[in-house]
Amino acid sequence: MTESTKSIKLKPRKNLPKIQPKAPSEKPPADQDLVYGKHSVLSLLNSDRQINRIWVTPKMHYDPRFYSLLTAAKAKGTIIDEVEMLRLSQITENANHQGIAAQVSPYVYTELEDLITQAKSQKEAPVIVILDGINDPQNLGAIIRSTEALGAQGVIIPQRRAAGITSAVVKAAAGALEHLPVTRVVNLSRALEQLKEAGFWIYGTVSDHGKSIQTIDSKGPIGIVIGSEGKGLSLLTQRYCDVLVSIPLLGKTPSLNASVAAAIALYEVERQRLMAKVY
Repeated sequence: MTESTKSIKLKPRKNLPKIQPKAPSEKPPADQDLVYGKHSVLSLLNSDRQINRIWVTPKMHYDPRFYSLLTAAKAKGTIIDEVEMLRLSQITENANHQGIAAQVSPYVYTELEDLITQAKSQKEAPVIVILDGINDPQNLGAIIRSTEALGAQGVIIPQRRAAGITSAVVKAAAGALEHLPVTRVVNLSRALEQLKEAGFWIYGTVSDHGKSIQTIDSKGPIGIVIGSEGKGLSLLTQRYCDVLVSIPLLGKTPSLNASVAAAIALYEVERQRLMAKVY
């Protein structure tokens, strides 16, 4: 037998594990977001935002607060799926969904120019909150909630090294995002310059070495800058602020949570304006 006619012996194939087909997923596709929790979905149902699908437990479906709204949403083309709590926990990856979740298109940010225009059309002396690197979605959601509740006109966040609008933020905001615009900017320093050009006076909050927040002039358009959870305001951002202010603390705790500081600063502005009207 010549070399060319020699038979080639094949090695026996090993027993490979069988590949099981994946079960179809009910999670939203990449271009969709989840909104979950009673307050968040209730605000969503009361808004004009298009809802693609809602998962709801039987108990929540027939809750008087939701039944008519879910019926109206279904009439507009929203898919309503009744599911058990366990299935809803799987869909939301064990989030605190409270028996209801909705699938919507991703959050649409407002352009900075539009935010400024809208703010000035809503109020003679608007207030805008600017966040310098908030990374915790719970903090971001809480700040958005306080901003809307205390009558401010919008929030500005940086695009890099900061939390964006996610399902967790929507949940923590408890419906405030349906009534408050959020702008996401590439360059926070340039955004502060644009606010100044539009007539806003920029107050940066710092834990120390700032003037007492009680001494601020609350007249006219105001921008309140809140620093990140760990480092506070960056030195670059501080340079773009007109005045640095601090919240006087009476105890031994050296600083406040970012969302708490934002709420106190917003309340102080509104308190001063109210007192000015009274007197």
